[in-house]
Amino acid sequence: MAEEECELNEKQKREIAKWFLLNSPAGEIQYIAKDLRSVLNDEKVYNEAASEAFPLYNKSHLIFLELPNRSGDVLVTSYNELEENEYLDPRTALVATIDHVKQVCTDVRPAADEELSSPYIEEFRCALDAEMLKYVAEAYPKGICSVYCVDGKDVEGPGSNFELVVVISAAKNSPQNFCNGSWRSVWNIEFKEDVQMLEVRGKLQVGAHYYEEGNVQLDAKHECKDATIFQAPDDCAISIANIIRHHEAEYLESLEASYSNLPDTTFKDLRRKLPVTRTQFPWHNTLQFSLTRDIQKELGIDK
Repeated sequence: MAEEECELNEKQKREIAKWFLLNSPAGEIQYIAKDLRSVLNDEKVYNEAASEAFPLYNKSHLIFLELPNRSGDVLVTSYNELEENEYLDPRTALVATIDHVKQVCTDVRPAADEELSSPYIEEFRCALDAEMLKYVAEAYPKGICSVYCVDGKDVEGPGSNFELVVVISAAKNSPQNFCNGSWRSVWNIEFKEDVQMLEVRGKLQVGAHYYEEGNVQLDAKHECKDATIFQAPDDCAISIANIIRHHEAEYLESLEASYSNLPDTTFKDLRRKLPVTRTQFPWHNTLQFSLTRDIQKELGIDK
């Protein structure tokens, strides 16, 4: 028996559009947004979905954008977000204004004193930033990194705990070759001066999308922990950089070992051409398709 046809309302369309945007592979959200805009044929619904989805996508994918004055790039993350569209670059002491939907930096201003860390915290942050710049230049030629203080930025001297976050983001997009990929890692470092220890927690995520004559995606995640002793800023920076270098190299080696045989085994039978038809998709009645029903259930809008 054919399922009863049901027209989607604006809220349902918006939530489904947001789902597709938020689940776009790395580097492909603009392509998906363009198609969604055409499919929806409703500027109001599209703009509402895009205005909600793009900021979340940009921050979760740790995208980086060039500053207007070509003084460098600014990362878009939840760690350096000051206002809704303003992001701090502590290395240059600049605040960038971001157009999330267009994914461009539209303006820049000097950071106010209260938006920056204290001189004491800056000693640790700058030392670690310098070490991470050297590491990223070696390991991720197309990558970018930054170090932020997320707790205790006003600490003026020894005696109090504080926390820094290292963010590393790298992307290699090659749509002409039907493949895109990204590396994202976030390292939280808790400086516990009361016990003279540094606790290091890392979250690593690798994404890849290959879509020539098929559609294969990789979304691998990994978490790890480590620790070292509390030292002078330069010594802390070297120790932390060595920990990050070790864990990221170890994870990459494990990925290579896990996936080295996939082309000749798992993916061997997937290399077949997709069908090309001239049949129009019935967007007015998408509820007949299981994908739409599954998305609606996940979003809680199935009723």
